Amino acid sequence: MSRYSRNMRGYGPNPPDPQWPGGARIAVQFVVNYEEGGENCLLHGDAASEAFLSEIVGAAQWPGQRHANMESIYEYGARAGFWRVFRLFEEFGIRPTVYGVATALARSPEQVAAMKDAGWEIASHGLKWVEHKDMPEDEERAAIAEAIRLHTEVVGTPPEGWYTGRSSINTVRLAAETGQMAYISDTYDDDLPYWLKIGGRDQLIIPYTLDANDMRFATPQGFNTGDHFFTYLKDAFDALYAEGLAGAPKMMSVGLHNRLIGRPGRIMGLRRFLDYAAGHEGVWFPRRIEIARHWAEHHPPVDRIEPSALEKPEFVARFGSIFEHSPWIAEGAHALELGPAHDSALGLHNALARVFRSATYEQRLGVLTAHPDLAGKLAAAKRLTAESTAEQAAAGLDALTDDERAAFTALNAAYVDKHGFPFIIAVRDHDKAGILKAFRRRLENDSETEVAEACRQVERIALIRLKEILP
Repeated sequence: MSRYSRNMRGYGPNPPDPQWPGGARIAVQFVVNYEEGGENCLLHGDAASEAFLSEIVGAAQWPGQRHANMESIYEYGARAGFWRVFRLFEEFGIRPTVYGVATALARSPEQVAAMKDAGWEIASHGLKWVEHKDMPEDEERAAIAEAIRLHTEVVGTPPEGWYTGRSSINTVRLAAETGQMAYISDTYDDDLPYWLKIGGRDQLIIPYTLDANDMRFATPQGFNTGDHFFTYLKDAFDALYAEGLAGAPKMMSVGLHNRLIGRPGRIMGLRRFLDYAAGHEGVWFPRRIEIARHWAEHHPPVDRIEPSALEKPEFVARFGSIFEHSPWIAEGAHALELGPAHDSALGLHNALARVFRSATYEQRLGVLTAHPDLAGKLAAAKRLTAESTAEQAAAGLDALTDDERAAFTALNAAYVDKHGFPFIIAVRDHDKAGILKAFRRRLENDSETEVAEACRQVERIALIRLKEILP
């Protein structure tokens, strides 16, 4: 099976209403990343100094050496920045979520005590603030286990949320395999939470952000002033708030770092945004764990057919009759590069239609001739497929008057005699009168035109059938 694991569909054109508490139009969630004391440093047993997210432009790791300036910048975040950020959230009565690096938390007992006393959520940000992309799977699994153990020892309770940040391709799966996380946030792929099936278990994913994030104070093409940060947050808020007013509420994540936003020249941008967002009606300021609990209660996981995950026999058994009596189309679709994007009616229809469209003229003609006459002898003898029986009945073709039956019989014979295949129309799109009108009109077409139209109708019938069994 050729399968594409990335999910390009998500919720599609109609995301669910999250039903935020109190009818909120937007959920604005703040994350305070606590990394100071967990970064790369020879004192922490690392091979080189830190080089990521600091005031030092173009910083590079110093192998085998401590970097006094880098260490000092990180220390600012713990010594001064954290307390400035902490006081601001206390002033506004907002409780953020902390992504806490376990070793950093262990080196900051007073800050941890303040977080706990204020009711902040302390989620896990991994064992150390280091890259995981090249870490062997067993090593990363062990690091996750040790992060949970140390976090529990330092905080007093185990983490309910997980975000590595500098993650590997295995991170989400490994964190989910612990079975301990109410949510995982190592994705940036949506404005709403969603469920992800991992190892047979439904894991809630609450996506995070790298754009509404003060990390861009320390990156090229980033924020240079507090006003830049405020303007970006305001624009993001305005767009999402408008969507909420229009009936499609979303979630807005804001990422913060004590050593970045905690500087005096930047904190005012955050203050202005807190003032702005708090001045609107219908704004919910939850911790991420509150979002997780709300989603689990109001939007629990639902088991659905996932065509891309089916083995060939089951796939063909389920979808082999979507194109009338033509299981070879389902067989061909199963061999394509299917993925989550094909687990919807539109997605799977595209895969099936690709096989039909790329088939030879004779193969497509075979699909056309496999269709039954409308209200014909097979229908009278109750020998139609279940799909055709339901479709013809829905259009009232199972309850014809004698005159109507005579008209269909004559038209069927004339059409087949002229074009060589039965008249095909998506009967669920029409009533009896509309079908007869189309029948008479299309009977006058040349056969080339009718082959093209019949093929379009076959695809339309297939889509209608798929919509009855897939989202």
